[in-house]
Amino acid sequence: MPEDRGDHACCDRCAGAAAAARIARRRLLKAAVFRPADTRAAADTRAAAHAVAARHADLGAAAGPRDAAVQHAVLAAAAALPPDRARARFATSGELPRAVTGEIIDVSPHFLVLSHGAGQERFALTPDARAWRGGPLEPAALRPGDQVVVRLHRTARGVADRIWANIGRVTGTIVERTRDGLLVDEGSTRKRQFVIIPPRASGRIQVRFPSLEPGYLIDVIGLRRGGALEGLVPATSQPAYRVDQMPAPALVSGHVPNAISGSATWHEPADDPPGVLGVAYPALDPEVGCAEGAGPPIPGNVRMPYLSIGSVLLVRNDCTGSSCLLPVTGCAAVGRLFNDRCVTCGTSPRSRVADLTQASFVALGGELELGCFNATITIGG
Repeated sequence: MPEDRGDHACCDRCAGAAAAARIARRRLLKAAVFRPADTRAAADTRAAAHAVAARHADLGAAAGPRDAAVQHAVLAAAAALPPDRARARFATSGELPRAVTGEIIDVSPHFLVLSHGAGQERFALTPDARAWRGGPLEPAALRPGDQVVVRLHRTARGVADRIWANIGRVTGTIVERTRDGLLVDEGSTRKRQFVIIPPRASGRIQVRFPSLEPGYLIDVIGLRRGGALEGLVPATSQPAYRVDQMPAPALVSGHVPNAISGSATWHEPADDPPGVLGVAYPALDPEVGCAEGAGPPIPGNVRMPYLSIGSVLLVRNDCTGSSCLLPVTGCAAVGRLFNDRCVTCGTSPRSRVADLTQASFVALGGELELGCFNATITIGG
């Protein structure tokens, strides 16, 4: 859970079994995002690896998962860092997790039983607990078999505070429109998605995205039904111009600040473990192979420095005040195409500065159905 530690807060991961092959190939990244319960000395070494990885990434040395020699050097150097310094920056494995992802086994007005990678787990439901499955509903109305993301209560282990069932999101460029729905390209690092927009939701979505035609952007939240998304809610509002007809970028100069403000969004797990804590960054180093990220900045979007996988960001939810150090775990190049704002609490500056995993978004106090929160990121924490 987010816990005050000096000048910022940290959060701990709550994940199932780490079976994703893509992350398993990154030893440095595994050290950054996986925290099994073990001895204090091992926890200190892991936390120190975060700090060294951040400095290493700033120098451009930790460029990607293929450089095994660099990764071994970073981890070896991490073991020599003072434990007190490491514990001041990162959470330990014993802290209360804030998010759990799994499948409902049983539910009643008083408790919820989930199945996830670590087995089954039972959570109490308070009278104030809320749920969402296409719209607000009582937690007892959820059904066995629903895939859920649960935010735990701030002060009590084993108590569910907020539950989202079968929630999904599609963000990208429309490449085809058929009678049945929309085919959406989410970028070179993700598979194309099919979106079905029911008549009851089409008016609400077209207020925010009036041009549901090939070449235009879309960002919708809804219910996962098999391999398609039933789009119900527009996640943001985007200026109505085609991706290939964007205005010429403005000339910019000067120093890129360490603290950058904009909006933080979330994405569904792809080949990552569903409970992993991390952030997809819109401006990865071009050598990583994130093709869409190599282009010029979009006008109106904030300037963002290139970073590498394994770099560390301090992400702050400006609406709740919660903050957490998170490793960069992937590419969010499609986010660079959006020139929108978040209005969860006030109005954020234009630009998407972070695309969080579901667990990270929930841990920082975000409401998944709202799609974003006003955020500030700090490079290297």
